Amino acid sequence: MVEAEGLTKAYPDLESGEFLALDNVSFQVGPGEIFGLLGPNGAGKTTALRILSTVLKPTSGKARVNGFDVTTHPDEVRYSIGFVSNNTATYDRMTAWELVEYFGKLHGIPGDRLRERMEQIFEQLQMQEIRDISCGRMSTGMKQKVSIARAIVHDPPVLVFDEPSLGLDVLVARALLEIIANFRRQGKCIIFSTHIMREVVREVEKLCDRVGILYHGRMLAMGTLPELAEKYQQTDFEELFFDLLMQSDQERKLACGIQSAGSGI
Repeated sequence: MVEAEGLTKAYPDLESGEFLALDNVSFQVGPGEIFGLLGPNGAGKTTALRILSTVLKPTSGKARVNGFDVTTHPDEVRYSIGFVSNNTATYDRMTAWELVEYFGKLHGIPGDRLRERMEQIFEQLQMQEIRDISCGRMSTGMKQKVSIARAIVHDPPVLVFDEPSLGLDVLVARALLEIIANFRRQGKCIIFSTHIMREVVREVEKLCDRVGILYHGRMLAMGTLPELAEKYQQTDFEELFFDLLMQSDQERKLACGIQSAGSGI
């Protein structure tokens, strides 16, 4: 469903000449699978997800979503994907129903089929009580449900959740995770991006089939949690995560020291 091969995204940098937001990143995610893309803020997670959703073009490498290349077939990719983030904007003057309907029309869904689809979604996400409430009067959790509804109105096979539980209270975050797990049961291909912290460790352990740990634009490790625990001899996933980051920092410092010595600085 999702294939990333050697994705690299470079930006000009006045000091070094080039900043690599992504450095040769590869991963695959299949149908009915939740792939956790983990890393601290600034690791490159959002850059990778923006490439997959056609917002950014890679400097090099390839990515396909539902069989379509993100660079050569962006329209097909956008129709194949639903994107939800923690800061997806809603239109304050629109009701939940009006907003989801608007996005359904943007996707070209015919009237009768759109209404049937929306009724199904509002029932599935338990949104009937807020269907006529304007977004400007909604809580953060309510707005997040509206964001999910508009992302799935066209029934995409691939769903991307970029830090979806950030800013939500514990009960709403837990309900959101159950919604995501239900999408997996429907056979959706799901990428779940988050920065690791104590309150989300259990989310990752419970939700994700596989994880990839991204740091400074590079994929440090990837696999199921049991595979990573065995490979790195660390059963505490939070400790494993931070150990990999510290090791990466040490390697970067060593490489910088070697380069400085080689240039005579």
